[in-house]
Order: sequence, then structure tokens, then C-alpha cells
Amino acid sequence: MTVNPCVVIPHYDHATPLASTLSKLAPYDLPVMIVDDGSPAEVVATLSAMTETMPNVSVVFLPQNGGKGSAVIAGLREAWIHGYSHAVQVDADGQHDLSFLGRMLQESRAHDQALIATRPQYDESAPFSRLMGRKLTNFMVAVETLGTALPDVMCGFRVYPLKAVIPLLGVQHLGQRMDFDIEIMVRASWEGLDIRYLAVPVIYPVRGVSHFRMFRDNVLISLKHTQLVLGMLLRLPVLAREGRLWKKPVEVPVE
Repeated sequence: MTVNPCVVIPHYDHATPLASTLSKLAPYDLPVMIVDDGSPAEVVATLSAMTETMPNVSVVFLPQNGGKGSAVIAGLREAWIHGYSHAVQVDADGQHDLSFLGRMLQESRAHDQALIATRPQYDESAPFSRLMGRKLTNFMVAVETLGTALPDVMCGFRVYPLKAVIPLLGVQHLGQRMDFDIEIMVRASWEGLDIRYLAVPVIYPVRGVSHFRMFRDNVLISLKHTQLVLGMLLRLPVLAREGRLWKKPVEVPVE
């Protein structure tokens, strides 16, 4: 398969850090699709002005805020419609170390059916509550997949093989907010996708603005884990028959 990637950036009220993210993406010369998730009018105006002179950048404006997941889903579908084979998901807020993108694309070209995910390496800027929440989610995902093949499912820095992932977006009640990143990885694992992990530094910017809502999103994530555990029990005979239990992570070496 010829790998023809683009970048998909879900965006909500992050125009200032987004400018830096776009600058760091520029050397890769990839088409970039920003999906604005119903930002306020003044942010939309800023975003439009900022991108109008960027030939490689397009913006999809969603009419109302539906959550990070809904923005990523819209972007992946739009990328598929426009003929891209792969989509790189990048957050708008500047947390991801984009210097690793070249290595991710290299691995994607070598394994064009694989989903290239990242395992975050945190420094002291990471909030303790987020680290603990991540550990709990990773434990639940190990239960949902009966293995450790998914050492992290919350870092939204990935390369999706669209032919394999687009069918997963039609799942009923697929997570539309912060639960999307978790669910799409678990479902990809259930479907037997080749998932490869690259360790990447993640930084929480000073005075950065997070749209993670502690109560609402933790409730959604808890409900999603309940749904996924039940889904695992229903799929257990198939997963066991096909030998997809007790899998370990496939780690991508940093060259």
C-alpha cells in the first residue's frame, strides 16, 4: 500500500497553542486538517485568519461542541473521503513532542496496516491526579483486552490506518468525548489490528488550558470501561479461539 498520510487536529478554543503546533508540523510538509469543535465565534475568527495563508492547512467547522471524540471521528472520515490512507492524530494544545513524528511515519510506512500509538513519558509537569487516573485506565484496559498489548490508550498522538479504522467508527454509542481515545484502541485490539508503540515525551505546558472536565469525563470514562468489560466477556470465546489473549506490547525502537 502507498502510504498517503494527513494530520487531523481536534480543536476547541486552543488557537494560541495551535499556532505553535502548526509551526512544528510545517517541516513535515503534510496536509493538515483542523476540526474545530464548535469554538466560540471569536476563536473561529482567529482560527480562520491564522490559517487562511497556509496552503497545506484546511479547517472543518463543526456547528456545535460535541467533544474531542466527535471531532476526531469527523476528521478521520473527512480524511478517508479525501483519499488519504493514514491519519496522524495530534492534539492542538502542544503536549506532544512532534520531533517523533518522522519516526512514527517511518514505522507506518514499514507496517502500513498497523496502528502506530505512543506511550507517554512524563516529566514533573504532569499533574498527579492525571497520572493516577491513567494508571487506573491502563489497568482496566488490561482487563478489557486480557493482556498488556495496550500499555497506554489515552495519548492522542497516533497514526491510524484508515481502511481498518473507519469501520470501527460506525460502532453504536462510540465514545464522543475523552472516552474516544480509550475505546478506539480497545476495539482495534479486539479486531486484531497490529498496534505498535513508540515511547514519546509528553509535556503539560505552563498555564496550559485543559478541556478535561474532572467529574463529567471521569464518569464517562467509568461508564465506558463498564461497557468495554461487558464487550470483552461477549467476545471472550472468539478472542481465545484466535489466540488474541495475553498479548504483550509491540515496542518501536527509537532510532
